[in-house]
Amino acid sequence: MDAMTIGPRNRLIAALRADRGGQWFLAVLLATGVLAPLLNLAVPPSSALHLSSYTVTLIGKYMTYAMLAIAVDLIWGYCGILSLGHGAFFALGGYAIGMYLMREIGTRGVYGDPVLPDFMVFLNWKQLPWFWYGFNHFAFAALMVVVVPGLLALVFGFLAFRSRVSGVYLSIITQALTYALMLAFFRNDMGFGGNNGFTDFKDILGFNLQAPGTRMALFLVTVLALGGSYLLCRCIVASRAGRVIAAIRDAESRARFLGYRVESYKLWVFVFSAVLAGIAGALYVPQIGIINPSEFSPANSIEIVIWVAIGGRGTLYGAVVGALLVNYAKTYFTAALPSMWLYALGALFVLVPLFLPRGVVGAVTQLRSRMIGAGATS
Repeated sequence: MDAMTIGPRNRLIAALRADRGGQWFLAVLLATGVLAPLLNLAVPPSSALHLSSYTVTLIGKYMTYAMLAIAVDLIWGYCGILSLGHGAFFALGGYAIGMYLMREIGTRGVYGDPVLPDFMVFLNWKQLPWFWYGFNHFAFAALMVVVVPGLLALVFGFLAFRSRVSGVYLSIITQALTYALMLAFFRNDMGFGGNNGFTDFKDILGFNLQAPGTRMALFLVTVLALGGSYLLCRCIVASRAGRVIAAIRDAESRARFLGYRVESYKLWVFVFSAVLAGIAGALYVPQIGIINPSEFSPANSIEIVIWVAIGGRGTLYGAVVGALLVNYAKTYFTAALPSMWLYALGALFVLVPLFLPRGVVGAVTQLRSRMIGAGATS
């Protein structure tokens, strides 16, 4: 059957069958979603098989980073848009859910104000700013998690792509965007907690955030969100639109000459990627328990690109591998060698493109192909 005539579901199934790495990733993700709750809740803490709440939270954080890496890989690996500002979309999603969590504190705050968060009382604010209205409802906050990053990406992308800004110039502009947001959110008069941001969350949807059951529910939602993000992105890249954005990556002027509206394709994939990043940020905040302007740091956005480059861009699951490897190494080495971690990260970013241009996943795939070829000729 012609590839143009099969439906999205069959196209996704066909793509997954050909995607051995994706199959392994989904299998490991499923196993994690099943085993982690069992080892944390059912196995007693005295057992060597017990999975601590700290470890569950750490894995949950890594999975939100993996979602963010997939979002960047979609636009960089498949569309050729190198964004150095996706940390801003991640942070905006985190702030949106953080505003809801702050409103949920109510009279349990340090100052006991039923409406104003503690930092507003401390700064002598008399009334709640208008842009905080509605965040006492979870549904509104969840909508803003999608709308705010998506709207910013829509406006920014429309202006940038219409002006045909691309390459290193686009990367610099996206980095400037996240830096400007970081400076703005650091200001106390912006109404977002200034340097300290949001913290001391109590509950979500009426459930205590510190309760094991709530933390495990957030973990499982993150598992589902990561798996769903991967499947959605795999469906996109396997579709006709996915072939067009790959063509734009490889030869943008030729795609434009053939009649494709290059700016439109770039814009929608950029907005979709920003929304994914916002959802990842919204899942990150209640698990970690804090959000502050440091999440807007340009260094964070550069680090996301490093994850994708190390794992292997243009594969989706490679971005996940890169996010997990780098962040596990960061967790380990910041404790063991805190003064050397940034140098190690910089060395990785330089050495991996030189010696592993297709990333870790690409190198493993290439080695496997060589071994199969050698076995066939022997």
